Amino acid sequence: MLATLLLLAGAVQAAQPGRAAVATPHPSATVAGLETLAQGGNAFDAAVAISAALAVAEPYGSGLGGGGFFLLRQAGEKPVYRFLDARERAPLAAHPRLYVRDGKVDPALSLDGPLAAAIPGLPAALADLAGHYGRLPLADSLTPAIRLARDGISVDRIYRERASWRLSSMRDDRETARLFLDDKGEVPEEFSLLRQPELANTLERMARYGKAGFYSGPTAEKMVEGVNAAGGIWSLRDLADYKTVERQPIRFPLADGRELIGAPPPSAGGIALAQSLAMLQELPWRKADRVQRTHYVVEVLRRAYRDRSLLGDPDFVAIPQTKLLDTDYLKKLASGIDVRRATPSSSLPPSPPLHEGEHTTHFAVIDKDGNAVAATLSINLPFGAAFTVPGTGVLLNDEMDDFATNPEGANAYGLAASQANAVGSGKRPLSSMSPTFIESDQEFTAFGTPGGSRIPSMVLLSVLEYLDGQPVSRWPAVARYHHQYLPDQIEHEPGAFSSSESAELQARGYSLKPLTRNYGNQQVLFWNKAKGSLEAASDPRGLGLSEVLEVEKMK
Repeated sequence: MLATLLLLAGAVQAAQPGRAAVATPHPSATVAGLETLAQGGNAFDAAVAISAALAVAEPYGSGLGGGGFFLLRQAGEKPVYRFLDARERAPLAAHPRLYVRDGKVDPALSLDGPLAAAIPGLPAALADLAGHYGRLPLADSLTPAIRLARDGISVDRIYRERASWRLSSMRDDRETARLFLDDKGEVPEEFSLLRQPELANTLERMARYGKAGFYSGPTAEKMVEGVNAAGGIWSLRDLADYKTVERQPIRFPLADGRELIGAPPPSAGGIALAQSLAMLQELPWRKADRVQRTHYVVEVLRRAYRDRSLLGDPDFVAIPQTKLLDTDYLKKLASGIDVRRATPSSSLPPSPPLHEGEHTTHFAVIDKDGNAVAATLSINLPFGAAFTVPGTGVLLNDEMDDFATNPEGANAYGLAASQANAVGSGKRPLSSMSPTFIESDQEFTAFGTPGGSRIPSMVLLSVLEYLDGQPVSRWPAVARYHHQYLPDQIEHEPGAFSSSESAELQARGYSLKPLTRNYGNQQVLFWNKAKGSLEAASDPRGLGLSEVLEVEKMK
């Protein structure tokens, strides 16, 4: 569902939007954000409310048992950008051979059950956002989510689809089956009511005690006891030691006075986007027909994704960020692109690709003062590890699978491993989550989507729509295709290319892989400072709702 509201030009000064806008993938989360803004909260309070509401309404995509990245804009004469890393951390007892049994990796161990779960980061992020940046008490911003968890949320078609994909794993855990399946262990009927009273209790403890309400005391004790009783390796110290990390966002100059503000490592997305846009600036992509533009986009993605094996948790490995974003280096990469022919990935220096779960979530919010948040949250695969800690309502992530789980060089999917992203005690796994801003004196935009390793390519295609002057509603709706160096193929949505376009791409040397369904769920914002207008749009592929809040409805 797409809802885009355009405000009248000239209504505000360039320094502030004067109104607020919210774009989320679920109407209940949008309402939670709008409610919080109407009560006098700022964008950071709204981000807390939205994140917590999504934890209730989209248990298949994010939750208190997961983590995420928050890109922040603090308004002012000169905006300040911050990046809050709430990525999950490996338990302290984790080690490179954690998933090796009898000399071979057992892929199920990093996908299902508590051994697949890293230490959650989202609860800490909510407390930190409220405590360091918000105007309202944490309890006020958590109120909508607590209400949703107690009163129930209607099961929709996306919930049913995601649950059907993970049905077997969900049935294997008694608590997950009890909470998220029907009485017969089947996917609940559409419009049936999903109530989560244990999760409401956990949220209420957070509302009362803040971060300590999750990472210590009764909740922490239940988490550790439940995880370890089922074969996990958590400790109370793992929870007590968890902290979010404030990192410097990627800041990369673009043409026409614009600047990209993106996600730094342990996200691979910000660097990939900066590299891709820098290479495209060396190519005549704007004047190209559709096939030629696709050719340019695929070739820059091929080169950007190749560099991802150099990335990992910056607290554990050295990241050659300066080299990867060096102008001369990127010009050299662009100069190696053949104008007419595909570059076989095998002809480029090898670099292992990355596997990630696709089913994360993303939202964006901006308040009347110009504070803004773009956040991508995840528990990895749909319904995470399909393991819910008894007595807490917390469905755990399976983010440990985002590490290179095979120390001998290939992960459970047959993909070569990156030693920079090997399993390690206390490490954060590499991610493609890419909350992104682009700002100039005249405009401010926010982008982001779920989608695993396809996230940077999706964001890139939406950014190109923006740079090409297309309407905001087109940005999240654009047809999607993807190339990630290996496998050497263009994946694309059904109908993304006509038969003649497909034939021409194949004639250029590309292998095309049509997918059976659409993917991604992008949420975007656009503040035109010069015209005094504000717009928000949600991906038509999902059930999202984007709205603009009038000044008179805010305190």
